[in-house]
Amino acid sequence: MSTQAAFAKALLSADPDCPPGLCSRNGADPASRFAVYRNNVQGSLINALAESYPVVAQLVGADFFRVMARTYVQDFAPCSPLLNDYGQDFGDFIQGFTPVAGLPYLADTARLERLRIEAYHAADAQPLEPARLLTAMSQPDSLGQARLLLHPSLRTLHSGYAVVNLWAAHQSDRAWPAFELQQEQYVLVLRNGLEVEVIAVDAGCLSFINSLRNQWPLEMAAAYAMDAQADFDLGQCLGLLLRHGALINLQPHKKA
Repeated sequence: MSTQAAFAKALLSADPDCPPGLCSRNGADPASRFAVYRNNVQGSLINALAESYPVVAQLVGADFFRVMARTYVQDFAPCSPLLNDYGQDFGDFIQGFTPVAGLPYLADTARLERLRIEAYHAADAQPLEPARLLTAMSQPDSLGQARLLLHPSLRTLHSGYAVVNLWAAHQSDRAWPAFELQQEQYVLVLRNGLEVEVIAVDAGCLSFINSLRNQWPLEMAAAYAMDAQADFDLGQCLGLLLRHGALINLQPHKKA
């Protein structure tokens, strides 16, 4: 292992020992100076996680969150110089973190908060003008093979828990209506203007959106949506996507 790699590993380690070979120009104890530096590095990463996952922190409490975050920090080094990118797999870590096994919804709550960060920092794009879609819908013979392009910020999540309601309940101090936590939810996350929106949709709409993300034509995307939900309403789903600026382009079918 190189000296640089050993130094980096020691920064995130729970072992208080100072890596060998360090010295101080002013004669100060290298171990004590390294301990301060290590605490600052780990503290900065823990703070970054707390900023990225505020609802998770509220659900488990600030003190417990910092203990959980420190465990994560000591096992997962940053892969990017951007602190916003740190903790991309925190939801997966939480899912396997034994002390929170009694909170099975916590991992998906973290995944939802990560999707909001990704949506916020995604590229911008001009929303599709509704008139273009209406014009295309007046030509049903070619509409089925057309493709709709989605906003770069759009993300989806299927959770076995009511994570949208849970997340929304922690956005203000006002009382929130009771909801069934064990109810699964299909989630759409996207940035509309400067605001990141979290929207609960039905199973058919989520299937339709995921098919569009895979660049399937409208006809096939609608078929998959009908398989997911027999009473899927295509018009209602398209209306929702238009209202929230989720569509950015319509590519007509090109004949061979």
